[in-house]
Amino acid sequence: MSQITLFENNEHKNILLEDYAEGEMIPANQHVIVHNGKAMLLDPGGHKIHSKVFAELSTIVAPPNLKYLFFSHQDPDIVAAANFWFMMTSAEGLMSQLWTRFVAHFGIDRVVFNRIRTIPDEGMVLDLEGVKLLIIPGHFLHSAGNFQVYDPISKILYSGDLGASIGTEYRIVEDFDAHIPRIEWFHHRYMPTVKAFQLWAAMIRELDIETIAPQHGAIYQGKENVNKFIDWVENLPSGLDRMDNLFRIPKE
Repeated sequence: MSQITLFENNEHKNILLEDYAEGEMIPANQHVIVHNGKAMLLDPGGHKIHSKVFAELSTIVAPPNLKYLFFSHQDPDIVAAANFWFMMTSAEGLMSQLWTRFVAHFGIDRVVFNRIRTIPDEGMVLDLEGVKLLIIPGHFLHSAGNFQVYDPISKILYSGDLGASIGTEYRIVEDFDAHIPRIEWFHHRYMPTVKAFQLWAAMIRELDIETIAPQHGAIYQGKENVNKFIDWVENLPSGLDRMDNLFRIPKE
């Protein structure tokens, strides 16, 4: 277990907690943003890893200083251990208004359910102890109610499943073209349509992004790789764009 510092100055830091998945679990990244001693934990994960993530987080900030839990969407590798985090900390949870009643099925206790704050579909600006984080719509990438976080100090975009790679042994994308085989199938199959990519790309180009940090796999650092990813994904046929031949009645 280790921590990777993606950005740090006197009042602000961005920490990647290296993947804790084991066995058959899909590898997933947990990220921490700390500003003036207060923290946000992004996509905290499931039951099998929560104790390890909690222990590692406690070396970065004291648990009472965890102010927010951000849930980009409703998948179990993100929300399954939500009740643990609400019971063990006083943090406020943030998620799409579409998913609050669904994540209750993961056992969120009634006494802490009121600490879930819903994110409106258009996103929001969130104050973390003085820094204005942007909660940005990423709908249908790949969830119907999906959000990303942009940190204007580090210029990191936390992109959730967008940009995710599978089977990478490296943490940073050095050669984008060589990285494409690691991301292509995932984006073809888990994303619904090229229209979502196009809307996202048009929006996201308004931001000054130095790093794209997905929830799975390697990180895109530097404007060149960031722009290469945006250009690549913008017109990528995916989901329904590629599935005409699958909508047939099965035959023996």
